[in-house]
Amino acid sequence: MRIQSLHGLKKRVDKQPQICYTVFSVMTMTIKLAEDAVGSLSKPSKMPGFGYSTPAEDCITGSKLATVKNSICSFCYARKGRYAFSNVKNAMKKRLKAIERSDWIDMMVFMIGKREKSGFFRWHDSGDIQGVWHLEKIAEVARRLPHIKFWLPTREYRFVREWMQLNRKPDNLIIRLSAYMMDGEPPTKLASKLGLPTSGARREGFSCPASTQGNECGDCRACWDDSIENIDYKKH
Repeated sequence: MRIQSLHGLKKRVDKQPQICYTVFSVMTMTIKLAEDAVGSLSKPSKMPGFGYSTPAEDCITGSKLATVKNSICSFCYARKGRYAFSNVKNAMKKRLKAIERSDWIDMMVFMIGKREKSGFFRWHDSGDIQGVWHLEKIAEVARRLPHIKFWLPTREYRFVREWMQLNRKPDNLIIRLSAYMMDGEPPTKLASKLGLPTSGARREGFSCPASTQGNECGDCRACWDDSIENIDYKKH
C-alpha cells in the first residue's frame, strides 16, 4: 500500500470501524476461526500477556542490521532457540502473510479482546512493522481496545515518522524507537521530535530488571510506560 493511499484507509476506518466486527459478532466468531484466519497469538515466556510475532528474517531494517558486526540485530534472540523450530517458524510466516488480509484488524481485535486478561500486549517479540499501512492497522487495533496497553518496539523509524505525520497515536499504543547498535545511542533526537520513548542495549538510563528476576517481567511494566524515556536491555 502506497503512503498516499493511507488517507483513504484512515477515512474508511474512521467512518466505519465496526461494520466487519459486527458481522463477525453475528456469525458467532470463535478463537479457533480467528486463529485459522490470521494465526494464533504468541506467548513470550517473560511477558505478562500475549504477543504477536513474525519472522525476524523478514524485518526490513533488522535483516540488514543482522549482518552488521555489533548491531543489536546481529545478536537477535529470535533467530535461535525455539524460534528456529519448524512449527514456530511456520506459525510466524502465517501471521506475517495474514497481516495483508482485509479482515485482520477485526480478527485481532476479537482474539486480543477475548484472550488478553493482563491488560498488556506486545507487538513483535520477533519481527517488525512492514510499512506505514501495517502500523495503521496496529494503531486501529489499539483504538478499538482502549483498556489494553500495547507496546511496539521498532527500528523502522521512517515508517513511524511518516505515519505520525498523518495520524494521532492512540494513548494506549507505546511505540519505542529501538537503537541499532550494542552500546550505541538510541534515536533520541527523532524520538523527542515525535514525542516517543526509546530503548537500547547499554548501561545508562533505566535498566530492564528481567535478568535479575528469572528473565521475567515480574511486576515491572516499564516497557508499556512512555513516561520512562529510555529502557536498556542486556544482551540475550
